[in-house]
Amino acid sequence: MMNLLRDGERPVSWLVARTGISYSAVSQHLSILLRAGLVSRRPSGTQRLYRLTAGPLEEVYDWCAQYRLFWTAGLKRLRDYLDKHP
Repeated sequence: MMNLLRDGERPVSWLVARTGISYSAVSQHLSILLRAGLVSRRPSGTQRLYRLTAGPLEEVYDWCAQYRLFWTAGLKRLRDYLDKHP
């Protein structure tokens, strides 16, 4: 859902058509993303348009960055092991 919202605002009907899941399921998904602060919503006539709010993702990115060195070192050890034990 978030990937579909990267390029701008979209109505629920557009998201339903793109995902192939039910209107209800898309609405539930968007509700969770709204509560998490990852999307915003604004009325436009009879529709509600949803937009990605990527700011909170920066916190996740920063948190994950703490572990990047761990992952990189672990993957290097795995590569070294696999090179020695084909």
